[in-house]
Amino acid sequence: MADIDTYLDEKRRALAARDARIRRGEAGPVPLTARATVEGGSGVRRIGIRRHAIVSDSAPDFAGFDLGPGSPELQLGVLGSCLAHTILIQAALQEVPITSLEVEVTGTFDPRAGADGFEAIPVHPQNLAYTVQIDSPADPAVIAALQARVETACPILNLLRLPQNVSGRFVQGRTAKETDA
Repeated sequence: MADIDTYLDEKRRALAARDARIRRGEAGPVPLTARATVEGGSGVRRIGIRRHAIVSDSAPDFAGFDLGPGSPELQLGVLGSCLAHTILIQAALQEVPITSLEVEVTGTFDPRAGADGFEAIPVHPQNLAYTVQIDSPADPAVIAALQARVETACPILNLLRLPQNVSGRFVQGRTAKETDA
């Protein structure tokens, strides 16, 4: 298996090609879509993104079968994945060598949220924190500068840190899957 520095060379080439497409006006906003469908009998949520599938479920104490992570856990994983990818991007751009990289994201979720007597407890995960374990021969000042660039550039970190407008609607009727059957 190749090391991360070998991958960073490939990442650097891909970023240069992407930057060239941007400069030529060949790149623009990309629509993102994820669809979650619920399976009868189990309540398992299948998340479809492009050609990929992720299974989300609840623990048994919430009528789940523990067949996959719950949504709050997935959010922590998404943040960790995005941080790791942003570190790779910034390391490639700044030519920071990396031998190994691991990102751990922690948080708390209180199942009492919203229950009688616990209305003040937020329903969302709280106390999110991340730890990056990076092995690199780079000077600590270079790693500190890398962290600053990552915290500026990481899309999901900034999505969580900055206020967002989220709109939604309910459409009553059969789902697309049911209509196709």
